[in-house]
Amino acid sequence: MPPALAFLNRVSTLPGERSRLAWGLAGVLHFAALAILLWSEIDLVSRLAFVLAWGLFNFAWLILLRRPAAAAALSLLLIVILILLSRFKHDSLLMTVNFLDLILIDPDTTAFLFTIYPHLVWIVAGAAALVALALAVLWRLDPFRVRLRTSLAGASGCLVALATLSLAVPGDLYDDFYSGNYVSKFARSGVTGTLDLFTRGYLESDASAAERLAAGHVCRPAARPPHIVMVFDESSFDASALPGVKLPPGYKDHFRSFDGRQRTLLVEVAGGPSWYTEYNVLAGLSVRSYGRFADFVTRIATDRVERGLPRALADCGYRTFSLYPMLGAFANARGFQTTSGIQTFLDSRSLGAQGVEPDSFFYDAAARLIERERGEQPLFLFVYTTANHFPWNFRFRPELTPDWRDTGNPLEVDEYIRRQAMSARDYRAFVDRLKRDLPNDPILIVRFGDHQPSFAKRLVDPALDDSVLARRIAEADPRYLSTYYAVEGINTRPADLSSALDVLDAPYLPLVVLEAAGLPLDPSFAEQRRILNRCNGLFYRCGDGAEARRFNRLLIDAGLIKRL
Repeated sequence: MPPALAFLNRVSTLPGERSRLAWGLAGVLHFAALAILLWSEIDLVSRLAFVLAWGLFNFAWLILLRRPAAAAALSLLLIVILILLSRFKHDSLLMTVNFLDLILIDPDTTAFLFTIYPHLVWIVAGAAALVALALAVLWRLDPFRVRLRTSLAGASGCLVALATLSLAVPGDLYDDFYSGNYVSKFARSGVTGTLDLFTRGYLESDASAAERLAAGHVCRPAARPPHIVMVFDESSFDASALPGVKLPPGYKDHFRSFDGRQRTLLVEVAGGPSWYTEYNVLAGLSVRSYGRFADFVTRIATDRVERGLPRALADCGYRTFSLYPMLGAFANARGFQTTSGIQTFLDSRSLGAQGVEPDSFFYDAAARLIERERGEQPLFLFVYTTANHFPWNFRFRPELTPDWRDTGNPLEVDEYIRRQAMSARDYRAFVDRLKRDLPNDPILIVRFGDHQPSFAKRLVDPALDDSVLARRIAEADPRYLSTYYAVEGINTRPADLSSALDVLDAPYLPLVVLEAAGLPLDPSFAEQRRILNRCNGLFYRCGDGAEARRFNRLLIDAGLIKRL
């Protein structure tokens, strides 16, 4: 018999040694939790929430297992996994994990995770085997048993205390931007998120509306409509807004429309989750209407939000395509986009992408698709680019810019500007190709930045600490939410740019596209046009969300938003 198993067999027959060993193991586990508390939780309320969550986890496991050492081990494992996932998410999206990640987990996202990390399934299986072995050892060593009623009473007491604390001192939405308080935020969001779900649902909307959207709209364009290409310019904005940044000559030209004007798009995210702006410009609605559920907007909207730009274009006779740079399961992009009216969704696998590709890859794919599919029906293409995606701490495809010279900024900033120069060059080549190969086809191009790069927020005002910065972002300070949008016509001129204001909230961009293409507005976009006029280009921030709530109710009553 192996020495370790022989030792366990001997200890199992010695009650005194078993008791001391079990007490020692339990003490080590609880001491480890205390160390994590002191390291990760910052303020008194957070530390108290951590203690209550730790107690709740332990008592919940005791209800199932009755053994305190095994319960402590599983509770510690949950906390460690939670912190690791939170740090990973924060590094990628500047947000930590909360309880809603569990409520809204979906099979497509899980499949995506295992696809981009193909060895993860073996890591998870190996870790599960080790955990099972450790639990078996603890189960054999632990001589103590906790009564079921004691465990139930302890779990109930911790849960009531945690709920009381969470409701008495609720966390702000900007707390999710902090890298810290991982366990307490998760536990408190479990209370507030569940309460929000059962009291107001996923989406903010008025209880009722006196008016109704008109019915029976038929789209009959007055003239031949142009093909439409929307370019999702990843992480792009005019970096001249950052104090002290050095830029190459002609840098700002990329952000101008055909008329020479530079227009600002106000998005709803400061670096990270591109799907916020994806929802804005496809659905024409605000992510902020989802409150604490905003992070999951594309998953929630799938099969529920049937109003959007692609659907309106399809009603006008367009064939609609999306050229997506990742697997379609990411953030449930395929499900959301097909719900909003995308008829043909081409993800990275369908396009033959090999990892991150330069923008020319997606522009070439778009040009080929137009040449192949053009006919009697006009085409709508939603084209993503990825060259500007983080991280910017390495040279991406340096052979594509052999003559590039850094401008004297920090490494990340110079690399970002170099990639923007690549993007501008590839875009001009795309336009030249369309002009050359399709001289008789009218084409409308609308480009936009989905959010600023993640490093920008720390350069806007370097004197701000993380807490003030997070609050400014949560309060929608436009310095952190400003990107750009630009309109250009090939073999045509935009028909109507009266909605293309110099500063425009992202949910109005579909309206700009429809009017620039000369298409009649359906009743929902006609109503949104009236909101734009009343609110001077603001949407959710107009009336502190009142206009967005009223509009959501109109869409619900019209059957364009369901089960929300």
